[in-house]
Amino acid sequence: SSVRQILPGMIYQLPPPQSDKLDLLHVQPEQVVEKVAASGGREIAKALLQTVQGMSPLTCREAENYAIRGENIRADEMDALQKQRLGEWLSMLQLRLREHSGVPTILLEPSGKPRDFSFLPIHQYRGALTAREMESYSALLDSFYAERDLMDRMKQRSHDLLRLLANTSDRITRKIAAQEEELRECANRERLKQNGDLIHANLYQMEKGQSMLRVQNFYEEDMPIVDIPVDPSLTPAQNAQKYYSEYRKQDTAEKKLQELMEQGREELQYLDTVFDSLARAVKESELAAIREELSETGYIKSCKVKNKKPEKLSPMEYRSSDGFTILVGRNNVQNDRLTLKDAHNYDMWFHTQKIPGSHTVVIADGKEIPDRTLEEAAVIAAYHSRARDSALVPVDYTIIKNVKKPSGAKPGKVVYDKFETAVVTPDKERVAALLVKG
Repeated sequence: SSVRQILPGMIYQLPPPQSDKLDLLHVQPEQVVEKVAASGGREIAKALLQTVQGMSPLTCREAENYAIRGENIRADEMDALQKQRLGEWLSMLQLRLREHSGVPTILLEPSGKPRDFSFLPIHQYRGALTAREMESYSALLDSFYAERDLMDRMKQRSHDLLRLLANTSDRITRKIAAQEEELRECANRERLKQNGDLIHANLYQMEKGQSMLRVQNFYEEDMPIVDIPVDPSLTPAQNAQKYYSEYRKQDTAEKKLQELMEQGREELQYLDTVFDSLARAVKESELAAIREELSETGYIKSCKVKNKKPEKLSPMEYRSSDGFTILVGRNNVQNDRLTLKDAHNYDMWFHTQKIPGSHTVVIADGKEIPDRTLEEAAVIAAYHSRARDSALVPVDYTIIKNVKKPSGAKPGKVVYDKFETAVVTPDKERVAALLVKG
């Protein structure tokens, strides 16, 4: 710095004062309001940011929200009441600063991810973000940066997998698009068969060396005259066989293309579930399990290290308010093991409807599962899915006996019938309160 040195062991010096800005501790709030109002047609929050020392953008937006209550008003358009309200808010802020009566507040997205923090209660988001008061500023900063650091670290370490999944999905999508184009070209194959039939029915009219055959089309009611291109180098019978051959070729191609496209769509669905597992992974062991799954399914080379056993990863365990154990798979391989091997016929199975997510199982232990436990398990299943940031998520549930794995299906893929559907809203705090072992 050209103004002050900041190095280990040196005496700390405060930053130089911003002489062009007002110090809220040494001026009247009315002075600030008048300077903001005279700043021109800027937004009130931006005008405050340029007028008062030490105010953050979040704090400036909170002041604007209190003063104009969501109206689209610029700084020079404020009326007397709005100026009064802005002055009231600044007076409150001034008093908090003098009395050191701030409230450590963290702002959370619906998913529970920290978005911002403040020393004031925040109301500007109107429910879009949740404001939660913390016990201390240290706890606030620990919570905010620990969560952010974990997410950044996991994002860095999963970057190669994300790139692999994105590239593979893109390649499959392009292949399906090309196959759909080929399928459209097969749509007129019936015309080829008809041309062969018409040639066969009119062999007596044809001579070798013709390039066009004009005949009546008996496949249509009014029997219009049609021109059929023929190969002059072939005999009439050979021309008919050529059309039949093209017809059979396209008929076979259509069936094969439909099969390949269905395989491609199933592969995309599988990759989508891996994307979801990867997005929700919070431990190195979860990343390792996903790598192993992709290795076993042939998407990456084997990642096993000699003489090193992978950490055994057990399902997430929850305890319902009625005392029932609820288990949640962390990835596709674990979903299969939990649903198809560990669970019993009359345990209850949950999964978000047509949305990638974890298999969730309530262990019945021969008892009837109460409605409260069923509802809590549905909330847990919705939270451990791609819909965790949504509201009113449909979750299907049925007994394990009704859940089957199709022959040759990829990990995590099951089918089920005789199910019911609950509509719930994911709730991070509620889910966290039921967690026994993560």
